[in-house]
Amino acid sequence: MKLFHFSEEPGIQVFEPRTIYDQTDAKVWTIDEYHAPHYYFPRACPRVCIWPKDDTSNMDNERFFGMSKTSRIIAIENGWCERVKKGSIYRYIFDPADFELEEENAGYYVSRRPVVPMEVERIDDLITAILNEGIELRITPSLQPLREQVLKSTVNFSMIRMRNARQE
Repeated sequence: MKLFHFSEEPGIQVFEPRTIYDQTDAKVWTIDEYHAPHYYFPRACPRVCIWPKDDTSNMDNERFFGMSKTSRIIAIENGWCERVKKGSIYRYIFDPADFELEEENAGYYVSRRPVVPMEVERIDDLITAILNEGIELRITPSLQPLREQVLKSTVNFSMIRMRNARQE
C-alpha cells in the first residue's frame, strides 16, 4: 500500500502536523491509492465523488452509474474546467508505516508527527490521469443538485471543497 498527499507546491521536504477546521490535534493527512484520484484537482476545486458500496440499492446503482457502467464518478463545476485542464499537482508518496487509519470510507490516514515523503511526482495532465483510473468525469454548471441527490442516496461519497461550489 502507498499513501499520498497532493499539493500544488513542489519541493516540500517535511510535512509538519497542522490543524484544519475545528480540530484540536495537529495531523499530517494522506490518502490511500483507491481514493487518490479524488485529489487530481487544483486544491480549491469543489467536487463530488461517488462510488457504490455493498448495500447501494439497485435503484441508486442504476440512477448514478447506469448510463456508463462506471464504478466511480467525479463531478466538478464548469467554472473549474479550464483550471483543471491547465493545472498540475504534485503527488507526494509516503511510507504507510508512519500513518494510522483515520477514516476508512474516505481513505484518510494521519500522522501526528512530522513525516518526510519517500518521493514526489508531478502530474500535468489531470484530466487524462482521472480518466486513466476508469473514472467518469462529469462537468456541470452547479454541484448543488447532485449533492442533494447523493445525500439522499445509498452510494458512498466524498464531497471536497464544497464551500467553493456555486451557491444557488
